[in-house]
Amino acid sequence: MPNYSQNDYKKMLQNEQISSKMLETLLKAREEKIIDFKLIDIREIYEYTDASIKGTDILLPTSAMHLHMNLLEEQKNEHIILYCRTGNRTGHVMMILKRMGFAKISHLTYGIMDYRGEILRGAPLPNKL
Repeated sequence: MPNYSQNDYKKMLQNEQISSKMLETLLKAREEKIIDFKLIDIREIYEYTDASIKGTDILLPTSAMHLHMNLLEEQKNEHIILYCRTGNRTGHVMMILKRMGFAKISHLTYGIMDYRGEILRGAPLPNKL
C-alpha cells in the first residue's frame, strides 16, 4: 500500500465517487485508525447476506430507509460512503440525502459488483432492522 498522509485520506473522502481501489485504501486506513467514516450498504437484506464488503458498518435497505432515518441522522456529521450492487441506487440516495443536509457523503461508484477488496459471504447483519 502506498504511503498516504492523513490529509491524502481526507481528500479521498471529499470525492463523491469512490473507486474500488480508493475504498480498499480507505478501509485499511480506518482499520489503522488514521481516518474514520461509516460504510453503509443500502441493498436489501438478502443481497447483504449473499455478499457484503468487509467493514460495512450499517445495512439500511432502500425499501425500509424511511423507517430507519434515525440511523442516518445519527451519522449526519460523519463522513458516509454508500454502496449498493452497481452504484445506481446509491447515486439516487446520495442526491436525496444531500438535499436533506448531508454534506459529507460519497458512494462506491460501480457498487459491490466492481469491488475488488474483501467480500464476506453469509455475514451477520451489522445492525438490527
